[in-house]
Amino acid sequence: MWIFDAHLDLAMNAIEWNRDLTQPLQAIRESERHLRDKIDRGHGTVSLPEMRRGKVLGCVATLIARVEHDAFSPVQGWRSAEQAWSMTQAQRAWYQCMEESGQMRLIADAATLNAHVESANSPSSDPATPVPIGFVLSLEGADSIVNLDYLHRLHARGVRAVGPAHYGPGRYAFGTDSDGPLGSHGRQLLAEMDSLGMILDATHLCDTCFWEAMEIYEGPIWASHQNCRTLVPHNRQFSDEQLSALIQRKAVIGAAMDAWMLAPNWVRRQSTPQQHGVTLASVADHIDHICQLAGNDQHCGCGTDLDGAYGYEQTPADVNSIADISNLFSILEGRGYASESIERIASGNFIRFLQQAL
Repeated sequence: MWIFDAHLDLAMNAIEWNRDLTQPLQAIRESERHLRDKIDRGHGTVSLPEMRRGKVLGCVATLIARVEHDAFSPVQGWRSAEQAWSMTQAQRAWYQCMEESGQMRLIADAATLNAHVESANSPSSDPATPVPIGFVLSLEGADSIVNLDYLHRLHARGVRAVGPAHYGPGRYAFGTDSDGPLGSHGRQLLAEMDSLGMILDATHLCDTCFWEAMEIYEGPIWASHQNCRTLVPHNRQFSDEQLSALIQRKAVIGAAMDAWMLAPNWVRRQSTPQQHGVTLASVADHIDHICQLAGNDQHCGCGTDLDGAYGYEQTPADVNSIADISNLFSILEGRGYASESIERIASGNFIRFLQQAL
């Protein structure tokens, strides 16, 4: 069994955090021991070798660059859409380097997806030729789309999913910790995405934008890294009503492993996973909640968001590396999930979704 992770900010870590993700995880941590510029320095959990060790052989990999709402915005970002676009293109160039070196494989159509699934199911026994990690490109937050022509450029360069919002007010939609309508620009973006057959990532959409998007978007929708508001009350999570609407649209919802999304009353930069008892069992709670809402196991997967501007100081206490997430499935097995269900949650549901969407 192998794992598909529906949300990893790999290129952000490579370009902005200056991490060589082709190196062993411990080497990356050692290289950062002396740095204090980011709170997660020396605490990274993801590298390409570590993904292979944990059989995380496919993922949704992001391009991400926000634009500041104004000069005093608490949400940090770039000062212009043009700057943000340039950052996403630096990230896209890194993925291309990973493709050319055989480290990763871009999945932009069903034929390539099926070929990757076959290779992941039958990996090479030669350690000198490891399986490339398959990746679907997604834009997290649409601020960097200078105008709709740039959306077409992204699509031509392999991007197959877009999340219109991230944190705060955005150029096309309102995201986490903000609220407001899509407006004309947001609606035009969704219409253009629809015409291209792109996947709408509902993650991070505020409640108002979420319901507008669900009404007007006709194409495929998923929530790549999303948890349950019933278990952790916060606008970052989706309500049962929102989750049910996604289920009705045949979406797959990836369980996120950022500890503050798994523990009520988390205090940023003060709380610890140990204090709140956050473990992989907490992740299993969210997966099980969605399965109970759906009445089946067809709508759950993993969208860990590991190393999404945090490290193991803010992961479940039993997750020190992305390779540890495989332990989630023994927890589900202990709760009565059959092996077929576990395989669907590990990778099968997102693969089925992508086979139809691509």
